[in-house]
Amino acid sequence: MITKTIVILQGHPDHKEQHLCHTLATHYREAAEATGHQETCVDVGALDFPLLTSKVEWETGDTPATLLAAQDAILQAKHLAIIYPLWLGSMPAKLKGFLEQALRPSLTARAASPTKWRSLHKGCSARVIVTMGMPGIAYRVFYLSQGLKVLCRNILAFSGVAPIRTTVVGMVEKKQIVT
Repeated sequence: MITKTIVILQGHPDHKEQHLCHTLATHYREAAEATGHQETCVDVGALDFPLLTSKVEWETGDTPATLLAAQDAILQAKHLAIIYPLWLGSMPAKLKGFLEQALRPSLTARAASPTKWRSLHKGCSARVIVTMGMPGIAYRVFYLSQGLKVLCRNILAFSGVAPIRTTVVGMVEKKQIVT
């Protein structure tokens, strides 16, 4: 069996209470361990970091020390699992802020060359799991999954992640998850 290095980004910003996203991340981690994969789970809501406020800061600033371990894990991952609730049609601001900090342009130098941004995550696959209160079919058909497409196309695929698979879990207020 081939083992993968898997990074699970649990993107629910509330780390003080357990939510469905936390449960899904736990089960994903347990399944990865049970099948012999090496995993790292990052609870984005528990991390303390500033939001970026300028292009210059994003391009030339240093990654906050609190994010360096997560950034290194993401760079070495062969599979990313990103789990988050849908807030205002997209990912919560804290998850977006984390991705902006962790995936800054300076990573391309660490990957080999500043011109290699598109191959930064070559050989890495992803599963994106989005939970929401509305029916999942409504998000896909009526809203065209726009927030999910931004993450998959403009962030993950742009940096070379492929394949990217998505799961939409709707009507979460009606579901009861047994842990």
